[in-house]
Amino acid sequence: MKPIGKCEMTYTITEYSGFACEKTVNGYKALPKKTFEALENFILASASEKETEAIELLSLSARRGVGKVITARNYVGLIAMTDGTVIEILPKIVGGEISEDATKRIFLEMLKTLRDISFKDFNVSHLHVDRLNLFEIFIKMFLDEVTALTKQGLKSAYTPVEANEKFYKGKILTSQNIKYNLVNKQRFYVLYDDFNMNRPENRLIKSTLRFLLKATHDGRNRQHASQLLTLFDRVDYSESYYEDFSKCLIDRSMNHYDKALSWCRVFLLGNSFTAYAGNEVALALLFPMEKVFESFVAAKLRKHVGRAINIRTQDATYSLFDKPRRAFALRPDIVLELGERTVVMDTKWKLLSDTDRNSGISQSDMYQMYAYGKKYAADRIVLVYPYSDKIGRSDIGYSSDDNVRVDIRFVDLRNPDESISEILSEVSNVLEWIG
Repeated sequence: MKPIGKCEMTYTITEYSGFACEKTVNGYKALPKKTFEALENFILASASEKETEAIELLSLSARRGVGKVITARNYVGLIAMTDGTVIEILPKIVGGEISEDATKRIFLEMLKTLRDISFKDFNVSHLHVDRLNLFEIFIKMFLDEVTALTKQGLKSAYTPVEANEKFYKGKILTSQNIKYNLVNKQRFYVLYDDFNMNRPENRLIKSTLRFLLKATHDGRNRQHASQLLTLFDRVDYSESYYEDFSKCLIDRSMNHYDKALSWCRVFLLGNSFTAYAGNEVALALLFPMEKVFESFVAAKLRKHVGRAINIRTQDATYSLFDKPRRAFALRPDIVLELGERTVVMDTKWKLLSDTDRNSGISQSDMYQMYAYGKKYAADRIVLVYPYSDKIGRSDIGYSSDDNVRVDIRFVDLRNPDESISEILSEVSNVLEWIG
């Protein structure tokens, strides 16, 4: 975890757009030279890390008449620099005039469906997205979670204490007692258990509060963090994050700590969907939109389907080949079943266009859908994309002579419940469901 300075600047782009150095040109937004170079170093450092597919995060290239440009790919979220600068990357959502604030709200609603980080209980409608960047919003989420935790009560535990005391208690440590008390017979060097709040979970939360107090530029977040820190007066700061995380208890009595600790991992260890490296980057919270969109569609389907319908996500029932055993696993995003009838659904985060060949639907994706149709003996395959205003039809479909049918359908992220209901009403005719 690197410290964050007090420079307060936010630069926002959408995925697949980008920055130029010091100038706005050809659709690229201007980024100050120092920040551009810091972001460039982040990309180059990440590219050297084997576990990081840096090309998926941001790309660095040169354009004639522009010079070096940094382009966002399909990861969205934020990069907080050590000087306090925040780079926001928002998803590209189309349909009418959509403001940055509206896009941010839609993105946060989508994040609520992710299991990896706990957003689901957060009320996005109460956020002041007009005055808060994503970093400050995530800070507010953590502070609100810690507030809820403190209202339920901070947990204490027995912790070992080794000290030279005036009174004998616990177990005397002979060698240390001789060392320190050979002359002074009025003290006892002892080891005993003390029941207090200084347990690893509380140390990690206090350390995160200290980090965010220094990092935030929002007055309300700063005040909130300061108030919460006073509740941890009797708790030490963590000296080793990894050691304290390894000591965190996982039992029913500590369930109310889960969400706060998941945020601690994000802020203290930089845990999100991607690793990162670089001296100028303090924190990178970047989310692959394929996973976010898949999770969002699955969550909406669960909300709308009836109880009689079995819904599975990332299903691993079949493989492409049976010999050798389970070779080339098939993992459709969503499988819907009622009795012997099956609909397989896959999500793709891509904006289709009538001007592209096959509307931009990739041949490899259709090969994949055909395999799903055959292995699952599916009554219907539905390939789900985000709504695109560059597509004139909403009922694109393909069928083969051997009874594989693939329908292309769209989810309008401005009104996703209506889109999901329409898709389900179509497939219900196939499966004879009452949704």
